[in-house]
Amino acid sequence: QVQLVESGGGLVQAGGSLRLSCAASGMSFRWYAMNWYRQAPGQQRELVAGITSSGTTNYANSVKGRFTISRDNAKNTVYLEMHSLKPEDTGVYYCNSNPPRADYWGPGTQVTVSS
Repeated sequence: QVQLVESGGGLVQAGGSLRLSCAASGMSFRWYAMNWYRQAPGQQRELVAGITSSGTTNYANSVKGRFTISRDNAKNTVYLEMHSLKPEDTGVYYCNSNPPRADYWGPGTQVTVSS
């Protein structure tokens, strides 16, 4: 049974930084492309960043230059380093495989950026 557990969220002022982690279990993590998504209140879940099994990354235009996705296959963990946070980055952040699987969604971690 695959489990993805996100952590590292919190309340931060605009301009601040956070580092999110997503710990995976029950899967051959190193072979999976992984994505970070977020869902703001009243909005649909959106793709934030992705990383392939070989380490190639991609980002939504809204976070380019501010967010960095990385992975540690030895720890079965994918990270999202977030800097220069803005109030519009507020939301629940989730990780999932690429393509995402409905049964892989974890509880997410709340990020709140105050102005």
